[in-house]
Amino acid sequence: MKKIKTLLEPVGTFAWWRSMCSIVMGCMIMAAGYAYFVSPYNIVPGGVYGLGIVLHNIFPSIQVGTFGYMIDVPLLISAIIVFGRQFGGRTLFAACLTPGFINLLSWLAFPTEEALEALDPSQLFGGVINLSNDLMLASLLGAVTIGLGLGIVLRNQATTGGTDIIAMYLQKFAKMKFSSGMLLADSCVVLSGLLVIGFGVGSNAGREATGSWLLSFYSLITIYVSSRVIAYVIDGASYDKLLFIISRDHHDELRRFIIEDLDRSGTYIKSKGMYTEQEKEMIFVVVSRKEVHLVQNKVREIDPHAFMVVTDAYETFGEGFKQFPDDDTVQAVG
Repeated sequence: MKKIKTLLEPVGTFAWWRSMCSIVMGCMIMAAGYAYFVSPYNIVPGGVYGLGIVLHNIFPSIQVGTFGYMIDVPLLISAIIVFGRQFGGRTLFAACLTPGFINLLSWLAFPTEEALEALDPSQLFGGVINLSNDLMLASLLGAVTIGLGLGIVLRNQATTGGTDIIAMYLQKFAKMKFSSGMLLADSCVVLSGLLVIGFGVGSNAGREATGSWLLSFYSLITIYVSSRVIAYVIDGASYDKLLFIISRDHHDELRRFIIEDLDRSGTYIKSKGMYTEQEKEMIFVVVSRKEVHLVQNKVREIDPHAFMVVTDAYETFGEGFKQFPDDDTVQAVG
């Protein structure tokens, strides 16, 4: 039987080391987002580390990364069982790195133990990157950094554990988009942040930058932007457009234009006019975004009475476009 290789089976030693190095880099980028742009401002962007921020406000002597270790263990065990030993090994590797990096980067950024427990942004690198008066910028920087780091980890078929494991369960069993699954799971964490931090239950609630229910809005912004960044990193930007063209008597001219000028192919779809009940052939073709204007002008030139619909093609697989993903590849869309 021919062995089918997936992204879970690294091809060669170089590919394996490259994948591991990418995971380390992604974990460090993600940890920097939490340590420098999220945790000091009590923004709760969901996930295990968002929950860690909430719990840190109740137990300030325990760092956010340490809570990550405490919460991730049962989820990691379940991930190893469900997604396989090798995937679980990568997940375990990434999930052990990330909270350690968060603790390390936080320890390097704050001058004293008291400042580290308080996560006071005014003492973060001596106040050089204090964004207490610009929480929108802090949330956006945190979202982009966290999304970029997590996206890199996911591209290498690992996860940092936590709610992204729950999102992968939703993708696998509920056929839900990965980013939507994270949005759902993380929303529950944000609600806990609203209760503990927003309404002043936590030990650090008296800080000037915290204790406000408005922080929940920044948390939601962070979650949304990071989910978009994750989707972009995993699947890339969508530049393809889907065209449906109906023309009465100019199919040959349109066919020559598509095949010869655009150097693409298309498909004829049998259709029937609802009003006239006449049989027609609708042209189905996928083009790049920059080619849409060219097609529009050409269709108007060939048949001014043609009917044309342009819509987004989020992903296009096949010859001339992306290759089909393997069964176990994590995707941002279901």
